[in-house]
Amino acid sequence: MTEPSHEIQQGAVEANGLRFAYLAAGAPGAPLALCLHGFPDSAWTWRHLLPALAAAGFRAVAPWMRGYAPTEVPADGHYQTAVLGLDACALHEALGGGDDAVLVGHDWGALAGYAAAHHAGTPWRRLVALAVPPASTMAAGFLSYEQLKRSWYMFFFQHPLAELAVPAGDLAFVDRLWAEWSPGYDAAEDLPRVKQSLRDPANLTAALGYYRATLGGVGLDDSPEVTALQQAADGGAPPVPTLYLHGRTDGCVGVELAEQAADGLTHPGSRVEVVDGAGHFLHLERPDEVNRLIVEFVTS
Repeated sequence: MTEPSHEIQQGAVEANGLRFAYLAAGAPGAPLALCLHGFPDSAWTWRHLLPALAAAGFRAVAPWMRGYAPTEVPADGHYQTAVLGLDACALHEALGGGDDAVLVGHDWGALAGYAAAHHAGTPWRRLVALAVPPASTMAAGFLSYEQLKRSWYMFFFQHPLAELAVPAGDLAFVDRLWAEWSPGYDAAEDLPRVKQSLRDPANLTAALGYYRATLGGVGLDDSPEVTALQQAADGGAPPVPTLYLHGRTDGCVGVELAEQAADGLTHPGSRVEVVDGAGHFLHLERPDEVNRLIVEFVTS
């Protein structure tokens, strides 16, 4: 039987000028473990990990990222990874995090984590990143034909046609991405929740905005704080112990980039683990193994 403090509950909090909806498990006042999702996904992607972190003594919180319903769509339209990192740091403060806080991020959540780790004002004791390596490794991947072929959707999202193609057939585009990125995984429990976060055109445009800010330079926050944080995240290794996890059969980001990521994780205590029998959504495909790796790392 699940202990009451390990049950997943819903809440909301104001941070960085937005109202973030979130899921949480664990005792209030326990060390914060902030869990950030990617695309196309929702906070429910952490339904296996949140109770495991709570059982390990954390207050585990998974927000819907900016622009993903029921979190607000930002009026400023800013979505570059430094802004996502500042969201994480603002959530740290709003949720009462201390210097014992840890951050877990998958896909765009991983990129947000790399940026947040460089923010001097909010301490993160450890970082766990899944499925997307640091920016320097990912950029090198775009020189590879194989990775460019996998990443075709990122370039397609720069075109206005994406707003018509992606929502067609009740977001059938999203179904295909999940099927290709995690071959053989039954996402029947996940996809309805993902679509709830993206079905409104404003939310879908926000989610596409992450890619447009990164590759198209659209809607960037060019303030000195954001610019400096973006440069640090793009050019430097995470300055905290980092565990990077990658699925062996990931159809979105090739496993060869996971192997290259080890060279970019230079802080003592950092390492890369490749999870066999899993693709891009490895924390859902192999939850027992991934939960064990994460809990062991953040409690060490």
